[in-house]
Amino acid sequence: MRQTFLRRLYFVAIALFLAAPLIVVAGVSVNEKQDLAFPPKGFSLAWYAQIFADPEWRKALIASLSLAVTAAALAVAIALPLAWFLWRRIAPWANVFQILGLAPFILPPVITALGMLTFWATTGFYGQPWTAVISHAIFFVTLPLVTLSLGFASIDRSLVEAAATMGADDRTVLKTVVLPLIRPYLVSGYAFAFVLSLNEYIVAYMTIGFTLETLPIKIFNALRYGYTPTMASVSVFFVAVAALVFGLIAKFGDIRRLLGAMSSET
Repeated sequence: MRQTFLRRLYFVAIALFLAAPLIVVAGVSVNEKQDLAFPPKGFSLAWYAQIFADPEWRKALIASLSLAVTAAALAVAIALPLAWFLWRRIAPWANVFQILGLAPFILPPVITALGMLTFWATTGFYGQPWTAVISHAIFFVTLPLVTLSLGFASIDRSLVEAAATMGADDRTVLKTVVLPLIRPYLVSGYAFAFVLSLNEYIVAYMTIGFTLETLPIKIFNALRYGYTPTMASVSVFFVAVAALVFGLIAKFGDIRRLLGAMSSET
């Protein structure tokens, strides 16, 4: 009994330690006055309203959402054929493509960002919004690549062989057999890339930081002129969006499959 109590106390302490920064930021975000104080002095949700009411914050919000939606879609579009190729071509040399897919996420973000900056500046496209979309898609392609690889690995190859025996070509097999089976992994890969793209700062700043502000860039730029609780409210907004995205996936999908676990029947 004593060991059980100590174990629970330990996990509660760890949970409080991990949640403490978010609790502090959430408290600061509801300060009634423009004050960096915790516990909060008064209570007001005006700083959350400012995200949508203030033209600059609203523009940054739209830029962040647009970037995350399109970059995540492009990352999935790159990862899907690559994962499909790696699954169909069982050969040692095929692993080279998997390593190339994992490389952007393995390297330190500042190195990837500097490489992107150099490339876009050399080609003359630096500062264009679509360069950030491509850069984020390449940077986060690892996430859908890993989830889709898990999805393909869970497919019973006899199903594909049966479809091919009945006359289905590769396109038909992919559309009618493979895609329905990997759909949960496709959704989870998109969700991971979307959430991380929404929060990413370094790559976005290196590619479009002087021409377009996303929310993370807006926060860092605003710090030059002083602190407002709006920054804290944006941070809580990021956490809420991430929780909502993964909460919906957990509610309407099999969270164990989305995380790559085998189903209980296997």
